[in-house]
Amino acid sequence: MSPVSLRRWGWIHKWSSLICTIFMLLLCLTGLPLIYHHEIGHLLGTEVEPPVLSSPMPQGNVDAVIASAKELYPAKKPMFISQEADVPEIWNVTLADHMHDPNYKPIAVDARTTKVITEPAFEGGVFMSTMLALHVDLFMGLPGMLFLGFMALLLLVAIVSGVVLYAPFMRKLDFGTVRKERSARLKWLDMHNMLGIVTLVWLFVVGGTGMINTWADLMYKYYQKNELAQILKQYEGKKPLPHTASVHDAIETAKAALPGMRVAFVAFPGTDFSSEHHYGIYMNGNEAFSSRMYRPVLIDANTGQLTDAPVLPWYLKALLVSQPLHFGDYGGQAMKLLWALLDIATIILLGTGLYLWLKRGKTGNATTKVAAHAHPHPHPIPSTHTLTGKRP
Repeated sequence: MSPVSLRRWGWIHKWSSLICTIFMLLLCLTGLPLIYHHEIGHLLGTEVEPPVLSSPMPQGNVDAVIASAKELYPAKKPMFISQEADVPEIWNVTLADHMHDPNYKPIAVDARTTKVITEPAFEGGVFMSTMLALHVDLFMGLPGMLFLGFMALLLLVAIVSGVVLYAPFMRKLDFGTVRKERSARLKWLDMHNMLGIVTLVWLFVVGGTGMINTWADLMYKYYQKNELAQILKQYEGKKPLPHTASVHDAIETAKAALPGMRVAFVAFPGTDFSSEHHYGIYMNGNEAFSSRMYRPVLIDANTGQLTDAPVLPWYLKALLVSQPLHFGDYGGQAMKLLWALLDIATIILLGTGLYLWLKRGKTGNATTKVAAHAHPHPHPIPSTHTLTGKRP
């Protein structure tokens, strides 16, 4: 590769890395506790545990579950009910004054006795809710999500440009070489390059899936206005009728329509995941990965009849596939540990990249840096190689 091309790639890598590094470092730091959010919840006492019963009991009527939750807040309306795949003994009921109320009330109800267990801490408590908000949207809603998506795009550019710059560098040294006998800055350069290549595939997967995740709201709104609107065309112009159909019976109808699948959550009429006329019952599989692949079943909230069980379009499937790949929470403790180690390696990668940039003035300009990769010489070799990032 010519010196001019290397200089261009060096400029692209330097600025894409510098712009996104601080935000990627924030996302790495907040993402680390989110990998172990269940374990941290148990440690802090914010994770709800199902009561131990003297004898096994089957799950009770879902309508009774909802009624128990409403006894705490009679004026509020149910928005969602959901179950964790590994804790089927608990229904999580969400109540609010209206369907877009941000001040909702989560209630944990025993699925067997249909009695209220507790009102859980909001998003797992102050610490975890703060980590989640910083990680997802910087407390800025959709604009924050889209901003982090752009930072993830810059991360991908930094990764690609970093690989291009590292290729000529690798012709002169064995893979993973750290030249400890030379200057401290050269040692940090070699460590930075080694970590960048070791975490390359994981960074690209996590950065790419994180970018896709930031488009989730836009994707679902597009789905509502297009595919879902076509399915619900028969209801166009009709005033919503009272929601008289049993939620319990609606769930049983959904299970009959998609045998072998389980209920993940139910969206009540008027929420973003249903329509004004329907219960949106979202089914998923029982395996670790298929448990993230949802299939909606639309049940008329007035008649209890099945309207449709549409297959989600490709872009929503891509979104659902990206989520378990991004968070690494579908492969048990081994995968969580791997994700945590790679997250820590990325934090070190970011730190060394910032260190190398801050020390840049002592060793020459960007042109010299790039040329140094291809033509080693006695004085220390600076770097523009700042691979960055994790999870928007």
